[in-house]
Amino acid sequence: MAYRFEPLDKGRHDRKGFRCAVPALTNYLQQQARKDAERNVAATFVMIDDAAPSRIIGYYTLSSFTVELTELPEQLRNTLPLYPRLPATLIGRLARDEQCPGTGSLLLVDALARAYGHKATVASIAVVAEAKDDSALKFYRKHGFTQLGAEKNRVFLPMEVIGRLIAVHKA
Repeated sequence: MAYRFEPLDKGRHDRKGFRCAVPALTNYLQQQARKDAERNVAATFVMIDDAAPSRIIGYYTLSSFTVELTELPEQLRNTLPLYPRLPATLIGRLARDEQCPGTGSLLLVDALARAYGHKATVASIAVVAEAKDDSALKFYRKHGFTQLGAEKNRVFLPMEVIGRLIAVHKA
């Protein structure tokens, strides 16, 4: 399969055919994602197979976000300016179709690479994810994310780490 990632397009992508094991993530794509994009709240990117370009295999959303300096680990805080809030990129949602196991990591890698690629245009010190449940939290932790602040399901990965991961992947 040749996967491709592109912005959600209501004219090309079959949102109704997408089914995730988490109903809230299915409902978001089918009913809310397009509206959020129009209102500049979240940008939705879909993963498709070139052989069936209207079928959505998975999706994720990216938004601007801020983190409180006090939420960051001390080691990272010591490398940053003492601003009360710092810019970050939020993965608000990330989901794969229930018929496409093993594609979640591909979605995450694309989201991280996209966020990293835009950091020079819209500054961001990290990618933050809000895990919807314990399974999602385990997924993010498996990929190197660590706790951010006191909220149990909020995790992050510093841009510096993402940059190193991208460099290794390109090598």
